[in-house]
Amino acid sequence: MSKVWTALRERAEERTLDNGLRVCYLPKEGFGKTFAILATNFGSVDTSFTFEGTRYATPAGVAHFLEHKMFEDEDGNALQKFARTGASPNAFTSHTMTAYHFSCTERFEENLEILLKFVFTPYFTEENVAKERGIIGQEIGMMDDTPGWQLFCGALEGMYRNHPVRVPIAGSVESIARITPDVLYTCHRAFYSPKNMALIVCGTADFDEVCRMAAQYSPTDAPAIGERHYGARRDAVSELTVTRRMPVSRPQFMLGFKDVPLEAGESRLRRKLLGELAVRILCGDTAPLYAELYEKRLIGRDFDTDYTLIPEGAMALLGGESRNPEAARAAIEGETARLAHEGVEKALFDRMKKAMYGLYLRVLDVPEAYARQEATCLFAGEHYADFAALFDTIAPQDVQAVFARWAQRDRSSMSVVLPQ
Repeated sequence: MSKVWTALRERAEERTLDNGLRVCYLPKEGFGKTFAILATNFGSVDTSFTFEGTRYATPAGVAHFLEHKMFEDEDGNALQKFARTGASPNAFTSHTMTAYHFSCTERFEENLEILLKFVFTPYFTEENVAKERGIIGQEIGMMDDTPGWQLFCGALEGMYRNHPVRVPIAGSVESIARITPDVLYTCHRAFYSPKNMALIVCGTADFDEVCRMAAQYSPTDAPAIGERHYGARRDAVSELTVTRRMPVSRPQFMLGFKDVPLEAGESRLRRKLLGELAVRILCGDTAPLYAELYEKRLIGRDFDTDYTLIPEGAMALLGGESRNPEAARAAIEGETARLAHEGVEKALFDRMKKAMYGLYLRVLDVPEAYARQEATCLFAGEHYADFAALFDTIAPQDVQAVFARWAQRDRSSMSVVLPQ
């Protein structure tokens, strides 16, 4: 199936293989590099699930642990194989996805074969799992000493009481000690099923050949994905303030607004656009409040905003260094309440919307970023390039409704890291 976005001059070739694997090709004529990403709809929050009639509660950090171990084959390490072809490989685990990718200027088919083989062929032993525990344990230790990461973790703890998103992606030294080869094999079979995965290629390639290779090297046995469990839901945040003390020179804060989860049938991409637009209007780097807080030195140049969707949840995050986090919080929450009551000025709305449209447009010329965004959209039954049409459906009153949700009582929580 081919889809064309005439206004964007973009095209996508999409095909679902007999085993359920979704394959998408985003052609980029004349680009020097080709990027391929093989992603599974499985992240750090998917620790509790029912699969083939059995209920599982796996240790925190299992998705990240599995990402580390997948590069190891019975006949060597996949990274070494990529090194011989000159490709640049990597992988990542987020709250909602695990993905493996490479970019190359030549020998694309050879690299694609390496990618497909190692992701679909798990190889775990007691020895290599024990060795990885030490490596990941050191990584966890480094993250525990990183103020920015602790600030983020504190924000999630403050907003959610039961949702597994409040647990760090890599887990803890205690939780990964309980990860065994059997646990990894179970999660691989449950979530690395072709029905739960997508392959995206962005650059220059033969789409039919990509599909042929994907069919050849992916399993015909594709288990159905079971039900996932994320704990009891509640509208209010868990804690109003979460405070940590670390060796930092100035206080850092991250203010979170807890939003409602996606409704059945609601476009994930449209909600993402709407949330990002709202948080930029509130205190993005060209918003009136940003200038006001910056002049008062309540925020600095590192101040940033984001809007994130997770299974059965959503949140806006704003933060950075501040000489007075409480004053910054009061100003941001006050502006949220004002926008919820008065609405968004049309000129400000139009300016922010155009600026954000430009940022989304820019991604189309960055194969790595485009393919990653496409993977997320495919899992929701959409395409990244659909953003152009969805932008036209967003009006000022839609953004005002977002602020009205954020301005409700007990919908905001602040994480603070103070100097020791």
